[in-house]
Amino acid sequence: MGLFGLFGKKDKRQENQESSRARGMDEYEMYSGMRVEVTTFAEDRLLFVAKLMGLQRDTAKLYQYSELITSHITEPEAESIHVKIRGYSDHERKAVHMEGFILPQDNHIWQVEALSIKKVNNDRAFFRLDTDIEASINTFGGLGAGEKVCRLLNISVGGACIRTEDEYHEGDKFLLKVKLLEDRPPSVMYCQVLRIIKKDGDAYEYGCQFLEVTEEDQEKIIQNIFEAQRIMRAAQ
Repeated sequence: MGLFGLFGKKDKRQENQESSRARGMDEYEMYSGMRVEVTTFAEDRLLFVAKLMGLQRDTAKLYQYSELITSHITEPEAESIHVKIRGYSDHERKAVHMEGFILPQDNHIWQVEALSIKKVNNDRAFFRLDTDIEASINTFGGLGAGEKVCRLLNISVGGACIRTEDEYHEGDKFLLKVKLLEDRPPSVMYCQVLRIIKKDGDAYEYGCQFLEVTEEDQEKIIQNIFEAQRIMRAAQ
């Protein structure tokens, strides 16, 4: 088997197919057109970002529109890859978690087989890249206004987690500025605090959601995450 060879592939495919039949996948055709992230099943490593199309029972197609992180999986002898497919339904305002097997076709299109929807819940469930790098927060108004240093612990296309000794409250908004890659300009995201975790000492961790993110902004974030992931894996 190749790098993405799968143990128990037949049984897992059958399990997914039975699951999709039991749930009545026809009712999930509303998810066609979703922007999704495709990650390896075992490692949860980001492969590419795509648009999910033609979802019918246990099959669909993925129209890839981000860079492919691992080029050799498109070779003719490449085996099907067991993946997680995660997206966000604007219609239901919920995250959709799927699982299936993908094979490359022409023109950056992937066939999805044995597709199964595992859960639909209220989180956004975007792929997150662990970072732990220096960043800065810029707030407006009040005694604490100005730029302050923080640590960016992880980032996704939908939000970030930061660590700082400064105290904020749920719903607070600020600009987060970070340079994910040395050879690229800093990224600046408008954020809102969703979750607060008090750590030992005087530190806090804040789970933040990006606000007013355009399609172009999302593409820049995705490309930076891809490149940072590639550099980190090459250094390991």
